[in-house]
Parts: sequence; structure tokens; C-alpha cells
Amino acid sequence: MAQIFEGRLAGKHAIITAAGSGIGRAAALLFAEHGAGIAVVDIDGEKAAETVGLIHADGGRAIALVADVGRWADVELMTADALAEFGTIDILFSNAGIGIRGKVHELAESDWDRVMEVTLKSHFLCAKAIVPHMLERGKGSIVNTASTFGILASANFASYNTAKAGVISLTRTMALDYGPTIRVNCICPGATDTAAIRKNVATAADPQARLAGLHALNAALKRLADPREIAQAALFLASDEASFVTGEALVVDGGQTIDA
Repeated sequence: MAQIFEGRLAGKHAIITAAGSGIGRAAALLFAEHGAGIAVVDIDGEKAAETVGLIHADGGRAIALVADVGRWADVELMTADALAEFGTIDILFSNAGIGIRGKVHELAESDWDRVMEVTLKSHFLCAKAIVPHMLERGKGSIVNTASTFGILASANFASYNTAKAGVISLTRTMALDYGPTIRVNCICPGATDTAAIRKNVATAADPQARLAGLHALNAALKRLADPREIAQAALFLASDEASFVTGEALVVDGGQTIDA
């Protein structure tokens, strides 16, 4: 197990959404290792509690909060609970997102709307709730999760691509609106070894071919990212080491976008 130390986030408090698994869980564990108190937010309370248990086992401080971050009432309550526990919020890692495949004429309106709620609107809602607190304190760092598909797009993924491109634009706009008080950045991960990717592989007609195709997507390194590798990028942007970085869409993709 990792051990908590006086690291890059010592004395700070972070809200991390979709932290019950994947990149969000990896970030929650990593941020806690670096000294931050973590509000672990997920729509699945059991998964959030599992992440908190892992942090506690390493001597860190964390609470589990259940929220659908595509809903304003949930986000308001999430923010209030985090502030009640920690007193301050220094970092927001807004990481929630879902994808539903389909071309525009094939997608149900309800599917389009749900992808937009979770994958784009959630970043707006979380910032809307937390930015006033950061402005009052005179400091803060926000990191959003976008995607290489917000830059490159991908066939048969209209709603997800559009939402992720929106996250990049929202990030840049917020950086202008809230600097110099709040830094706002996003990460653009390539294909990463998460539960969603494993399900995608397992349900493919030819799982081996699908996995090989995903490895090939990351054109230079030719493998999936480990979630912790993506979390390391979020840690840098969240920390004071990135004190002169804002409005950045940091690509972490194993070389996927080299030829873009």
C-alpha cells in the first residue's frame, strides 16, 4: 500500500467526481497520498465507499458522497457536505462522463440529453457550485476531464465527441473568466484501462481484435494507459507546480494525437 506523506497537496481539500472507479478512483488515491483530504463523489455509493476505504487504509482522510452530478440539487448538496466536512475546497477534479454510441440520426433524444448532462453539464454545475467559494477565498484549481475525442472525434460517437469538445471550450472560457484567482485546466486522456474499456472489449465480436485496435490507437506507446498515469497529469494541474498553467487541454494519450 502507498503511504501518506507531506506531498504536493498537503493541507488541501479536493472534490473528485466519478471517483468510485477508473481514473477518478486513481486520482482520489493519488491526491490523498499527496496529503489532500478527499470528497469522493460517485453516483454509486458502494463504489464511493470502497474508494474511501482504500484511502483510510493508507492513513488518508476522505468522505464518500453520493451524487448524480448532472443534477443541480445533487451538486448543491455534494458541495455543502464537502464544505461541512473540510471547511474549504481548494481543488475540484470534475471527472464524470458517460458515452452512448450512435450517429446523430440513430441516437434517441433521451440518450443525447443524458450524455450531455453527465459528460458536459456536470462540469458546469460543479463549477457553478464551487467557484463562488473559491472566489471568496481568493484561490482555487479546477481540473476537468475531457478526451482526445474532443479533439479528434471518433466515428459513431456523436454525443460523446460533442460533449468532450464542449468541456475543452468550457475550460478555456472559465480560465479567462476566473483568472487570476482560479486556474482552470482539463486533461484529454487517450484509451485507458478502465472498467468501461474492459466491458467494451469483452462485448466485442472479436475481443482480441478490439483490444489490439485500442492499443494501436495510442500510436506511439501502443498500449492502454493505466488510470494512475492519467491521474498523475490531473495531480500536476491541480497542484501549485502548475501555478502558471491555465486554460490548458493537456493531452495524455500515448501518442494518439501526434498526427492530428
